[in-house]
Amino acid sequence: MYEPIRTKSVHTMADPGDFPHRSREEELDIQLAGHLAALLAVTDELRALAPDPALDTAAERLAAQVARLRGGHPPVRAAGVATAIHEPHLSALHQRAHALAGRALVVAASRADTAAAILAAERVDAHAAGARLVGAA
Repeated sequence: MYEPIRTKSVHTMADPGDFPHRSREEELDIQLAGHLAALLAVTDELRALAPDPALDTAAERLAAQVARLRGGHPPVRAAGVATAIHEPHLSALHQRAHALAGRALVVAASRADTAAAILAAERVDAHAAGARLVGAA
């Protein structure tokens, strides 16, 4: 009634050398660079809405870490950001930045990247404080 299967399974046919593989460390580098780049984008938006020298310094440090993780390629930065300032928006940005910094901290710790972990932990604290200040105002 049925014909027997005459070909090998696609799972057994694949040769491990047929496609490129990345190591766990490379995958973690990519993840960490992505989280830090997203945090940089939110930091740039916060800088545009509420200028602060501490945010300028944080943005420079984040850009340096992203460039290091991407083999010297600097991150793409937004030229213009929304200019309307209102409290709920700032609070939401601080909350988003806090979450991104937390994700970056987890990946940096997993990767054993001390510099990135310290930076991410500092950003977690700064954005938690920022969200409290905006919420209290």
